[in-house]
Amino acid sequence: MALTAVTPDFINRLRAVLPETAFREADAHYLEEPRGRWSGQAGVVVAPQTVEHVAEVIAAANTARVPVVPYGGGTGLVGGQICPDGPAPVLLSLARMNAIRAVYPDENLMIVEAGAILSDVHDAATACDRLYPLSIASKGSARIGGLLATNAGGVNVLRYGNARDLCLGLEAVLPDGQIWHGLKRLRKDNTGYDLRDLLIGAEGTLGVITAATLRLAPRPAGEGTALMVVDSPQAALKLLAMARDHLGEGVSAFELMHRMGLDFLAETLPDLRQPFETPPEWTVLIDVGLARGLDPADALEALFADALKAGLVSDGMIAQSEAHRHSFWELREQIPEANRRIGAVSSHDISVPLSAIPDFIDKGAQVIAALGNFRINCFGHLGDGNLHYNVFPAPGHSRNDHLEQRDAIKRALHDLVDEMGGSVSAEHGVGRLKVDDLERYGDPAKLAAMRAIKAALDPSGIMNPGAVLRA
Repeated sequence: MALTAVTPDFINRLRAVLPETAFREADAHYLEEPRGRWSGQAGVVVAPQTVEHVAEVIAAANTARVPVVPYGGGTGLVGGQICPDGPAPVLLSLARMNAIRAVYPDENLMIVEAGAILSDVHDAATACDRLYPLSIASKGSARIGGLLATNAGGVNVLRYGNARDLCLGLEAVLPDGQIWHGLKRLRKDNTGYDLRDLLIGAEGTLGVITAATLRLAPRPAGEGTALMVVDSPQAALKLLAMARDHLGEGVSAFELMHRMGLDFLAETLPDLRQPFETPPEWTVLIDVGLARGLDPADALEALFADALKAGLVSDGMIAQSEAHRHSFWELREQIPEANRRIGAVSSHDISVPLSAIPDFIDKGAQVIAALGNFRINCFGHLGDGNLHYNVFPAPGHSRNDHLEQRDAIKRALHDLVDEMGGSVSAEHGVGRLKVDDLERYGDPAKLAAMRAIKAALDPSGIMNPGAVLRA
């Protein structure tokens, strides 16, 4: 039986169980995604404030076979938060479920609702002298539910792991309207299948995350940041190995930046202070967090000295203050905004084995050169093998001049990623953008199991249809 669109009768059914404050206008805020690839639709937008009200919505939708699209902060880059076609859905916003329910500093835990904004979670952890390590550029608007639903990564994965690694338990509403009360504070719980890991990364296709038990970490006693100039990605990898030999798990982030990204910053954000008079071809941003008794600046100076002696670096700067650290990180975090202003022809969130990164960068440039005259901005989380490999038009041209080449560029690069044992979706998820890619590159046994799980948990197919798996 096919899904059905939201009707006036269905909206009246929701009005009978939800307060009027739960209903929202279906404006552009909910119907556009950051890259402008699609425009969405919604038969009704609701923002419940309790898990019980979320359950009422899901149960009603399941009975009426109305699709439901969960909506967090709207920052997703693969179209998972919008529904561009098919029957008009319920767009379920978690924005009003934004409470910090409890903090347990001695257990290094926090229980928060899915609508909590990431920066607010950071502030709540800081208030009890703890750290919630997940950090991304959109931390001021991204919400915890969406971050877990996409298993977000960010800059600190090297030390602390992805969103999945920072979550101990979930509260969620399943596709039939049942509430799963899984907000346990346990590190060990081997009582059958792990629904937590199933829902994390499912992008709202198996249920709606409404709250989470988050893992916190002690705040490092001392933090330091350095920019170091390397002559190649191969040298950057050797520097990463040396940094971990020197500092072990004290290395929190290790970011690779290409000159093109700095050039884009100079072109689009000229007021942003550039650290080098002439942008280097390759730069590494290193962040460390150390225990008491260890000086981060001294540790970074020792690392730089040894790396210079080994011929791995040629120049560098170590932040001398918190403001200086912030300026280094602002440089890295503003690269996506500069990219947006330039206008990419094709953007790629990929990962390959660490040792394959230099070869991938070289071969990728050859693949793109064979397709035309383009600029490449390759940057990202070198420490965990995740690169953002974005292709831009030559100066004087716009991405609209190359729209017919977008699919060919993506296909060529993703074929290369697959050939090298990588992933075509490292941290952004599959959404609607990469459904074809998942079918092309995914393992057949895994895809069959995914479809079986979807059919078992959501036999009516109401949960975010068309995301991850073809509807």
